[in-house]
Amino acid sequence: MDKGKIFRDLHSSIFVMPNPWDVGTTKLLASFGFKALATTSAGFAFSRGLPDGAVTFEAMIHHCREVTAATGLPVSADLEKGKGDSATSAAETVFAAEAAGLAGCSIEDHTGEPDKPIYDFSHAVERVAAAAEAARALKHDFVFTARAENFLWGRPDIDDTIKRLQAFEKAGADVLYAPGLGDVETVQTVCSALTKPVNVMVRPGFTIADLAQAGVKRISLGPWLTNYAFGMLETAAREIQQDGTFGFTRTAMPFGKLQALFAESSA
Repeated sequence: MDKGKIFRDLHSSIFVMPNPWDVGTTKLLASFGFKALATTSAGFAFSRGLPDGAVTFEAMIHHCREVTAATGLPVSADLEKGKGDSATSAAETVFAAEAAGLAGCSIEDHTGEPDKPIYDFSHAVERVAAAAEAARALKHDFVFTARAENFLWGRPDIDDTIKRLQAFEKAGADVLYAPGLGDVETVQTVCSALTKPVNVMVRPGFTIADLAQAGVKRISLGPWLTNYAFGMLETAAREIQQDGTFGFTRTAMPFGKLQALFAESSA
């Protein structure tokens, strides 16, 4: 079974790809009937008590191995800027991703440096080209996603973002992704400027129907599920401390349901 091919074929129509942050949430989300999953760099970092961007590449790849081993679904990984800054390291990122059992991965043009958060245009394109070439050299199909990070790092320049995505498309990326787009109209503008599938990260107000009409093929949740889980934990903690009650237990997932799910998936 070529999970990369299965994953690629999903992009023929719109689908939602949620982002677990550990083995338990991987198994849980897979049980709900989703067709593919993706890691979340921020969600995984938060689960380890770290800020986004503080997980080493080696730790992230180990996490990817755990996630892919926990499910038969195709998994794509958010690998941030990858193994390093160079074009060669971008290619090595793809090789490491495939070895971890992933059906795809994304790398971004965010440098990780606060003073210069986005790679220069030409260097960003060189990195994408090297990663795309590496993906094509693999024995199995592998879906490579190139990310333009302007909107997450104080550069809401739609023209430059589209210019980058178009260059990434020409350089061989299979899927294009600009996280942080704020409205459906902007999403539609991006989709209409590209010919390959576009991934969009959800935000309040987005719907699957609206994104499908805008031309989106893949919807991911980024850290939203992790943030939601942490938010519910905060709500429960505040109820205990401020009210002295435990009403949150009424909406908790039943122990028996989780016990049965994980017993079955571990058999």
